[in-house]
Amino acid sequence: MTELKRSSSAYSSCGIVFDYVAKQAELARIETRMAAAGFWDNQETAQEVVGALKSLKAIITPLERLIEDASDLEAILEMAREDESIEAEVAREVQRLDEQLEELELKALLNGAHDSAGAILSINARDGGTDANDWAEMMLRMYTLWAQKNDYSLSLLDRNDNEEAGLNSCSIAVRGPMAYGYLKGESGMHRLVRISPFNADGKRQTSFAAVDVTPEISDATQIEVRDADVEMQTYRAQGAGGQHVNKTDSAVRLIHKPSGVVVQCQNERSQHKNRATAWKMLRAKLVQIEEDKREAEEAEKYKNKARVGFGSQIRNYFLHPDQRVKDARTGFTMGNFHEVLDGNLQGFLDAFLRWRVGQGE
Repeated sequence: MTELKRSSSAYSSCGIVFDYVAKQAELARIETRMAAAGFWDNQETAQEVVGALKSLKAIITPLERLIEDASDLEAILEMAREDESIEAEVAREVQRLDEQLEELELKALLNGAHDSAGAILSINARDGGTDANDWAEMMLRMYTLWAQKNDYSLSLLDRNDNEEAGLNSCSIAVRGPMAYGYLKGESGMHRLVRISPFNADGKRQTSFAAVDVTPEISDATQIEVRDADVEMQTYRAQGAGGQHVNKTDSAVRLIHKPSGVVVQCQNERSQHKNRATAWKMLRAKLVQIEEDKREAEEAEKYKNKARVGFGSQIRNYFLHPDQRVKDARTGFTMGNFHEVLDGNLQGFLDAFLRWRVGQGE
């Protein structure tokens, strides 16, 4: 019973640990801003504020529930002192609260400068021929299903299909509470081993797809990009979208000459809208580059972090000789390949958050 009493005290102190008062104040500030006249005049800014509100509530709501349940636990403990028959009920309640606390502790790790922002996720087929193109499309489906399971919105920004099967590359925007915070650990090379459906001899094939994740930066973020440093190219969009899309150069590609960063967007019929989105993608990538440089200068935090490139896979997906998916950094493993490909990625995302703490980041 002493141990249970100690657990109850730990839950009651969650408000201090997670800075509940400060979060409440921030929530009130955002709600006041949203109630002001003209708030919705600028839709893009308004949506960013709404996103910040959702991210804040994603922590405050379960925190409030945990604090309330901790108070109820105190009452149950008092009853248990007089009636030993309910000790089993107390133990079950403590286990439930432990699980809630662990979930909150994970969310507390999402404290990076842009963790609450949306994520721009790009997938590029690498080594492996047609199998790699097919693998890239499988991964697009995987992230799409993950977003749907977690009530995130998803927009296709760009897609370049392969002539034979699958895709060469694509970019999507994932928006919702802590989207970038959860997905940033997906950056790197993803390796698939399977019996190739494109090989008549039924041989085993290893293929690779590279994932790059950057935060969706708001226009308010200060970063200088000179127009003279950016080359803009236009081209005809691929895929469905009507005659207008296929007959006009509505798609936009931006090349940042000093850094070599290339972004492109073709999801809108309007070249103007595609250009605006491409500029946003470019600024996001440049901000991420600067953050990586700054963190590397402070300490060798990314010394062991797998980068995009052959042989640096962060995760291995096996369909042959057995079925399993294993993260090369955290060691987290799932034995059901198809469950992972159906969007059940949260175990990998949570394991990466814990791993980062162990790496000193």
